[in-house]
Amino acid sequence: MSKVTKITTWLTVAGFAAAAFMITTTAQAEWKPKGPITILIGFSAGGGTDTQARLIASELQKRKGWKIIPQNMPGKAGGIMARKLKNMPADGLSIGMAVTESFGYAMLAQKKAGYKVSDFTYIATTTSSQMGIVAKTSKGWKTFKDVIAVAKKGKVFKFAGMSPKHADINFLIEKKFGVKFNTVILRGGRKVMNAITAGDVDLGYGAGIQAKAVLAGQMVNLASGLAERIRISPNAPTLMELGIPHDIAARFLFVGPAGMPADARKALADGIGSIINDKSTKASQFVSKRYGGPEVITGKKLDDMIAANIAESKMLMKVMN
Repeated sequence: MSKVTKITTWLTVAGFAAAAFMITTTAQAEWKPKGPITILIGFSAGGGTDTQARLIASELQKRKGWKIIPQNMPGKAGGIMARKLKNMPADGLSIGMAVTESFGYAMLAQKKAGYKVSDFTYIATTTSSQMGIVAKTSKGWKTFKDVIAVAKKGKVFKFAGMSPKHADINFLIEKKFGVKFNTVILRGGRKVMNAITAGDVDLGYGAGIQAKAVLAGQMVNLASGLAERIRISPNAPTLMELGIPHDIAARFLFVGPAGMPADARKALADGIGSIINDKSTKASQFVSKRYGGPEVITGKKLDDMIAANIAESKMLMKVMN
């Protein structure tokens, strides 16, 4: 082989190597938004969903340099937000935060929800609510069994929930124990807590917002709506232990419109997950203090969880019918 041929061959190989390197580098380059990212928050300002979304948005801006615009869009248990989000571009610049029930029972229970589970790309969960049945400590009840004992004597308690699922679970409790409740549905956990504090209702569902009052001795978790007992109230039985075979915990999650590119989904999920799992961040500290701590689920595992939630919701609706 001549010297010229050797040089030409080397340059050709080097050229292919450089091209391959450029392609690999491009493929591995992290997705970056081409503009501000709007987070539509499916619940009112000041609640757990809102607080998480804003803390995460602030930390994403600091870490990534992305401009994030949080915007509250409450109503219909996250449904108003979902209707808006599903029609927005699937480019990663429009995402939403709500709870799993927004894409499960609350959606299915509406005659005209205006959206379906396949309308979205599911990005990441942050934590699971510490769903409990709550009352003021001054009522003197220790667990939900005490409430049932009094209700069996004919006392009708005002029982506040936050969704159609809570109303249906109350119906199952009534049927199981032969009691009667006056169930009222309020928009959001804060309104439920305010109603309990004011004496407008006797008891209600809390999705973690009750933690501060429980730790202060002002309120008590009478029962857990989770598959396990609530972390701060280990003596409170689960509804499952009481014979109501449903886990009514809600997980907080970020979603985007269907068809979001895989690199955008992954970059957003990785960014959110790294913040929630970092104990030094305010977002992680918030979910650890109020809820069960970080619980980040992404990718196929999250898609499977959403599908399982739909199946469980349909099963409960079948029981109700």
